[in-house]
Amino acid sequence: MTSELIKKLDYDATFDCVQCGFCLPSCPTYLTMKEEKHSPRGRINLVKYAVEGKAKLKDLEEAIDLCLGCRQCETVCPTNVQYGDIYETAVSVLRENRNKKLDSKIMSLFLERNYMLTLMYKGLKLYHTPFMYKAITNTKMLDILPDRLGNMAKILPPVKKQKNHVNKPFRTKKTTIGFFRGCMMDAFFSNINDLAIKILEAHDIQVVEISQQTCCGALQHHAGEMDKAKTLAKMNIEALEKYDVDYYVNAIGGCGASLIEYDHLLRHDDKWNKRAEQFVEKVKDISVIFDQLDLNLTNEINKKAIYQPSCHLQNVQQVFKEPENVIRQIKGLEYKILPEKDICCGSAGIYNIVNYEASMDILNRKMTHVKKVEPQLIITSNPGCHLQMLLGVKNENLEHTIEVKHIVEVVAEACGVE
Repeated sequence: MTSELIKKLDYDATFDCVQCGFCLPSCPTYLTMKEEKHSPRGRINLVKYAVEGKAKLKDLEEAIDLCLGCRQCETVCPTNVQYGDIYETAVSVLRENRNKKLDSKIMSLFLERNYMLTLMYKGLKLYHTPFMYKAITNTKMLDILPDRLGNMAKILPPVKKQKNHVNKPFRTKKTTIGFFRGCMMDAFFSNINDLAIKILEAHDIQVVEISQQTCCGALQHHAGEMDKAKTLAKMNIEALEKYDVDYYVNAIGGCGASLIEYDHLLRHDDKWNKRAEQFVEKVKDISVIFDQLDLNLTNEINKKAIYQPSCHLQNVQQVFKEPENVIRQIKGLEYKILPEKDICCGSAGIYNIVNYEASMDILNRKMTHVKKVEPQLIITSNPGCHLQMLLGVKNENLEHTIEVKHIVEVVAEACGVE
């Protein structure tokens, strides 16, 4: 038994796994790689063996690195194994043994500084101007990049951001929400945030935009940078709790999952734990709010549609039925269930950048199911999933027959909100 590792890895939780294998059909990497070490059960055993001295930390690296952290295994587990905790401690321990100073600085530079996100937004806007887009396309500049970056750059949608929203910090309506925009979401899909706010306001909800909010810390958490994730959590709690609002609402499955686990992240911090518990009680995904409203869905959308849920929206936030409840109410929409709908699409934060080949294998399996249904519309609930499905559609040369839209965009169209 390694005394140092038993303190750092969640060894006790590994004994909750009874090796039944219920998790195997739900694990995207097991489905595509067909190896036990790339299943939740295999990874749990590797963590246990590392503590018991039967395996080296190096033996964990490939299995943990290739885990998407989607946590679908937790949802299907009959013995309630807290795989997320086991995985989190393994990522953190492996990180201690690697030199990750450079990627930490890059992540911090882009996600935690508003001016860098503004710069990124302006770069995306410039990229989609007719002159620049034509110049880049004709010179095939993107072909110079590695596939993992070049292919992603080719599917980035045009950006559009409205700057004229008026902040109203004092309650004037019965229901008031603080809107969490997210960092990458607001750089790549600020139009979806703007539409979400317009829909809420059109249904007599007061929206308060809180400028002091910062990155939710999800990517730092996934990378094992726990101190940084805790710092960002405290900054957001401090920024949002000042306002008299009923809910903290977001349209980002991954960020919402990070926000709703602040109490777990800060569970050992006596000063912050109570504040974190009060904070997470107000965190809601936009689809939950939509489902509670009597939405003015007057416009028909005459298309066959499928829904690709965010793993973290379902498996962490426990939001399963609300998005489909809303989708089924839209007039004219022919909703079909996508086979293996609940299996991750392979996006998983920056997984599709750092583990490109594994991510594409998962995406190819997903697109096989998509092609069987032959939808005209794929509805998403998270920016990462959205980009991944755009990439899948492009890879299959289906851009002219299948649209990819966030659920906010679909509801906005049905409500006539522009």
